[in-house]
Amino acid sequence: MREETGGRTRDRPPRPSATAAYRRRVTFDRYGTDVLADNGWKRKAPPPKVVEALRGVVVEEVASGFVGAVVGIEGRMVKLEDRRGKVRVFPIGPGFLIDGEAVALRVPKAQPKSTGPLRSASGSFAVEGAKARVARGSRIFVEGRHDADLIEKVWGHDLRIEGVAVEYLQGVDHLEEVLGVFKPEPDRRVGVLVDHLVKGSKETRLTEAAVRPWGDTVLVVGHPYIDIWQAVKPERLGLKAWPVIPRGTEWKHGICEALGWPHEDQADIARAWQRILGRVDHFGHLEPALLGRVEQLIDFVTA
Repeated sequence: MREETGGRTRDRPPRPSATAAYRRRVTFDRYGTDVLADNGWKRKAPPPKVVEALRGVVVEEVASGFVGAVVGIEGRMVKLEDRRGKVRVFPIGPGFLIDGEAVALRVPKAQPKSTGPLRSASGSFAVEGAKARVARGSRIFVEGRHDADLIEKVWGHDLRIEGVAVEYLQGVDHLEEVLGVFKPEPDRRVGVLVDHLVKGSKETRLTEAAVRPWGDTVLVVGHPYIDIWQAVKPERLGLKAWPVIPRGTEWKHGICEALGWPHEDQADIARAWQRILGRVDHFGHLEPALLGRVEQLIDFVTA
């Protein structure tokens, strides 16, 4: 384009169109206000924490939302069981949460053989190769089969070494009758473990009346739990706490119902107990209020 200025003619560049000017403004800083302009999307998230898939560890599988405790390893797969007893299998590796934190599961390392003294499930020094001692005259009585099962699993080694038998009463109501037949003596002591032995309870009244004639040959101790099930730490079942069961509801049935487990008959209750007992491997899986009482009874009958 040419223009005249003071009699002279000169060339000047063409005036840019409005569209071209707009394009320059738009394309000058294409990502100027975009949150991705710093290429933050390219930064990798930190790797998840690596956790050994040990039995009893409770995790959530992210993709499915399935929450369960580790109950086994099969090759490169981990088996999880939820609170209702449902078992699912997932590939071991990343994709899990523990308390909301991303983790990657790995196959547990083989534990090296210890060169020091072996420990029993109760935490005492295990006596390798020792034969069970001939049973003493003294006995430990517990209320029912579940109590006896738990004591056998954790203290069985100790009791066999000491020659102490554990028998169950089929309920504390039978304690007076059992003591009358057994007839405790100084060298035939009786230790009794009672559920829910708290001030003012029925159990307290019954045991006080039953042991009165036998003096120092009988020791009754108790734990505060309604049932021996409660002495198992709730986290072993993936729980924060044992459910609270309303008065008037049979406690074991109420627990099974609250956890979504079958509870129609005694066979269901027995299976529920085996599931709970299967989560106990050693004394660390039990509440301290039970541990001290059992140790006290063993000391009493072996003195």
